[in-house]
Amino acid sequence: MKICAIICEYNPFHNGHKYLIAEAKRQSNADALLCLMSGNFTQRGEAAVLEKHLRAKHAVLSGADVVLELPTVFATSNAEIFAKGAVSLLSKIPAVQHLAFGAEFADKEVFLQAANALISEPQNVSSVVKALTKNGVGYAEAIATARSKVADERLFSSPNNILGIEYTKALLAQNSSIEILPIQRLGAGYHDEHAKDDFASATAIRNAMRKNELSTIEPYLPREVYSDLQSASEIRLDAFEKAAILRETPEKIAATLDCTEGLENAFLKAASGAITLEEALTSPRYTAARIRRIALQNLLNIQKDLVFECLENDLYLHPLAYKHDRVEILSTLSKASIPFLASGIQKSKLSATAAKCLAIDELAEKMYAALTGSEYENKTCII
Repeated sequence: MKICAIICEYNPFHNGHKYLIAEAKRQSNADALLCLMSGNFTQRGEAAVLEKHLRAKHAVLSGADVVLELPTVFATSNAEIFAKGAVSLLSKIPAVQHLAFGAEFADKEVFLQAANALISEPQNVSSVVKALTKNGVGYAEAIATARSKVADERLFSSPNNILGIEYTKALLAQNSSIEILPIQRLGAGYHDEHAKDDFASATAIRNAMRKNELSTIEPYLPREVYSDLQSASEIRLDAFEKAAILRETPEKIAATLDCTEGLENAFLKAASGAITLEEALTSPRYTAARIRRIALQNLLNIQKDLVFECLENDLYLHPLAYKHDRVEILSTLSKASIPFLASGIQKSKLSATAAKCLAIDELAEKMYAALTGSEYENKTCII
């Protein structure tokens, strides 16, 4: 069996995602389409708008054959760790031959050239970033500028391209045989707040939800997604994250992955304030997403040592949903070099590191259930 994989969040699933699945199947000529999806918390440091099994169900209804969960320790990390963790899991599945991703500039060779350049010249990038930030340039802008000096600047115009580079770097660094398959995005871009043509970004959809204007983006969603979003509401984490910050020592907060340069003290001070952590601590040097990730990592007890330990050790494949008439893909996944958690029996095969990683997934699921007032239920969906 030949599998094409997509690394995703689907927060929420929309017509652009459906298009990417169809194109990935067509262009890869794969026998099956596998999605490796973030669970209930995302790389932006936020709670997903819908529960993970429901989002996985939406993907299967729109063409995916199976959806696996990206462990929370990776799903809530920065782009580099997010990509490294996802690629490390996919590389344990021999049948995965392609990794597809949406891109504003979909040229495979340019991605490969850029990734090779960034791997070979990390010190050059680092020195430029330090010089720019010292002169008052924002961190995100400094990173993009530094990278454009060693690679094609067209690739640093959007988060999708940047993630594509991180996937490519991870594949090259891990000497993986998986081939990248960048697919041209259509319509609205990643951060676009308005729909374009037949597509709306996940950002636009979440904004419409916050404004109680979901009906305005109904044409850009599969019918079942629109139906499920009708009963969804925004999950605010700030009060819980402040409480979690206040109970910890500075050393414990500093142990989270993205917390550096004394930020732990700023977090402790801001946690007692009236405004949100994001409002208090976002600056040209520290992006809002980074601030949210640190707060979320602390809430879920995700420390940098565990993240790096998980990167260096074998973990597991955890199914969230699959098509009932494609059970042969389950047989293929069971032949991977890491445990396939199709039932509770395989949990006994987990290493100590994998067990700690899975414990964070289970904590995240219970935390999400508590935040949404729903019942905790870890059950794979069969569509």
